[in-house]
Amino acid sequence: MSDANGPGCIFCQIVADRSPAARVAEDEHTLAFLDIFPATPGHTLVVPKTHARDLLDVSSDDLAACTAMAQRVARRLVSELGADGVNLINACGAAAWQTVFHVHLHVVPRYSGRDQLVQPWTPAPGDPAEMTALAERLRA
Repeated sequence: MSDANGPGCIFCQIVADRSPAARVAEDEHTLAFLDIFPATPGHTLVVPKTHARDLLDVSSDDLAACTAMAQRVARRLVSELGADGVNLINACGAAAWQTVFHVHLHVVPRYSGRDQLVQPWTPAPGDPAEMTALAERLRA
């Protein structure tokens, strides 16, 4: 466990049990707890115990551990709360709506016809030429 971001990181404080949280699950590398601003009932956050600012900063091992924990939590949301689906969301950077700068995954249970969440964009076909050019730039 790391408090590398100092006492200002609320998620590091939660991991260290210095701030309260409704804990859902925990293992050697991760902690899952309910979001205090839930989008839907059961909205859970999964964080690595070692501080990392965001998706670009987190180690591959910690990211894999968070993903595995998110899957375990998602299964419980479906089996125990009757969720009809689950959104897995990460916000990386302020422009992407990240507000707490300790990498985390939102595991948001979805309830058909019972929640008010909407898709944050309107799906529309991309321009094929632009997509080809972008893919070329992004190839590693």
